[in-house]
Amino acid sequence: MTGRWTRVAAGAAALAVTAGAVVMLIALVAPAGSWWDGYVSEAGTAGQPYAIPYRSGLVVLAAGVGLLGWALRDLRLVGGCLLVSSLLAATSGLVACSDTCPLPPYEPSTAADIVHALASVAGMIVLAGAMAAVWFARPRPAMTRLAAVGVVLIVPLGAALGLTMLFVGRSDFGAVVERLVLVVAVSWLVGTGLTAGVLPPDPRTMPDRRTSADRGTSPDRGTKPDRRTKPEGAGRVRSGIRRWIP
Repeated sequence: MTGRWTRVAAGAAALAVTAGAVVMLIALVAPAGSWWDGYVSEAGTAGQPYAIPYRSGLVVLAAGVGLLGWALRDLRLVGGCLLVSSLLAATSGLVACSDTCPLPPYEPSTAADIVHALASVAGMIVLAGAMAAVWFARPRPAMTRLAAVGVVLIVPLGAALGLTMLFVGRSDFGAVVERLVLVVAVSWLVGTGLTAGVLPPDPRTMPDRRTSADRGTSPDRGTKPDRRTKPEGAGRVRSGIRRWIP
């Protein structure tokens, strides 16, 4: 994770996620009425004045998640989770739900509604998995702390949102919790991208790339000393012994 292009990709990921989130937020709050009502995805439904900017912002955000996954590719589980989450987020942006984003069993739903909801929920679950993977991998202190805070916040909020969608459906409480989940997710993505792209790496977490010769060990013997090396003075001792033994 220490190469030049890797750090550039991490910084670009933070910028893309920020830009996409800002565009989505503007598309959400710009129309008349309260922006706390309903699901966030309703801003991207057909007939909304800023549907195209909202969906475009979500695709840009998804691209940022994919860039971050590439930047963290050395952490294979983290990078894989982020790449999968980016594809699911892009699917959510490209497949819009219908008006009010209805979900069964409370409202009649279309195939697009189901695909959009499944992609959105699965993408957030996989993203939470990426946070947990970073926490357990402990790549560097700042990144580990960010992941720990993200997991502690997003797991109970995501559980509350999922249970609300399952047993209550569309509600004001679910709308508030959904926005909190998105704030946590975007904050973690931006913070992790900046940490990987700006802060210097922690030397304690960098792999030891020295060769066996640099470490003074034999590649075949591991850390064992080379027995062919004679101790200093051994030759002189043997010569003295031969001199006294007939």
